[in-house]
Amino acid sequence: MSSQFDPFLQFVDVQKAYDSTTMVVKSLNLNVANGEFLTLLGPSGSGKTTTLMMLAGFEEPTSGEIRLQGRSMNGIPPHKRGVGMVFQNYSLFPHMTVGENLAFPLQARGMRKAEQTTRIRTALDMVKLGSFADRRPGQLSGGQQQRVALARALVFEPELVLMDEPLGALDKQLRDHMQLEIKHLHERIKVTVVYVTHDQTEALVMSDRIAVFNEGRIQQIAPPAEIYQNPETDFVAQFIGENNRIEATIKQVSGNQCHLVLKDGAAVLANSPRKAEAGEARVLSVRPEMIVVGADAHDLANSYESKVREIVYLGDHVRVILGFGGIDDLSIKLTHRRAANLSVGDRVRFGWKPEDCRAL
Repeated sequence: MSSQFDPFLQFVDVQKAYDSTTMVVKSLNLNVANGEFLTLLGPSGSGKTTTLMMLAGFEEPTSGEIRLQGRSMNGIPPHKRGVGMVFQNYSLFPHMTVGENLAFPLQARGMRKAEQTTRIRTALDMVKLGSFADRRPGQLSGGQQQRVALARALVFEPELVLMDEPLGALDKQLRDHMQLEIKHLHERIKVTVVYVTHDQTEALVMSDRIAVFNEGRIQQIAPPAEIYQNPETDFVAQFIGENNRIEATIKQVSGNQCHLVLKDGAAVLANSPRKAEAGEARVLSVRPEMIVVGADAHDLANSYESKVREIVYLGDHVRVILGFGGIDDLSIKLTHRRAANLSVGDRVRFGWKPEDCRAL
């Protein structure tokens, strides 16, 4: 998504400190477009949840400003922000029916009974629970309860919906299903969503853009394919997906490509996302699925031979591990058919294109 838009939501030089020594969010500048699904992704303690809590109004920035449609949100309490919230623990009232849970935010806004009924029916139909209005949360599965929580966040038609690890309590199969449910719902209603997770797959599946957080700063913000295929930092390459990380030294620079030498003396040609200089230490990033094995590897710019150390069966693919570049193992992801003739101890030819390797 282009950065050239009138931002629906803005963080302007936002910082958050809980004491004089710990800055949890550092110099955050972030624009979000109207109708965008933005995911804040990062490990525990990276600042993503604190960012969401400041946006919700449960935390105040130490400095800087948060603006929604050009209006400052600083100092405005949560219930006056017009923001829907979905949490991991659902936060449903157990003594109320599903319909009563959805009515609660409408009653708080003084909405007439007839309009409440219409809104509740529409919201429950939206999450495919149209016939569940009279049930209590305890009579629902985890996935159904999370759908009710989502419907309650949408029922008053907020400008913005915030989701904090909403699928974290669900089992994997249900979580995978709900990822697509939420993605398809967003595509239909086009509400702006800011979503927090530490689950990289969730972020890749659902988002228009992903902001990768680490130590209070955004390391990279881009659409999922760009984040995965073209990581800008070593942290992003390691955090998103599987990655082979190899230490190297730049020998020569040619445009946006550089020639590097590894610890064992092997030479590699790789793309560099930032200005490079000879003698500089870099970390090579190569995705396991981008490595070619067998005869097809002979003519590649980066082509090598090594001995297979281990073959790991992983259901839908096979991981082949071999020694390379002074590291203990290089991981290669192959289909069962590609790996069928390989055995531990075999010497194999393997390689990759320069554009599939990044010097970070």
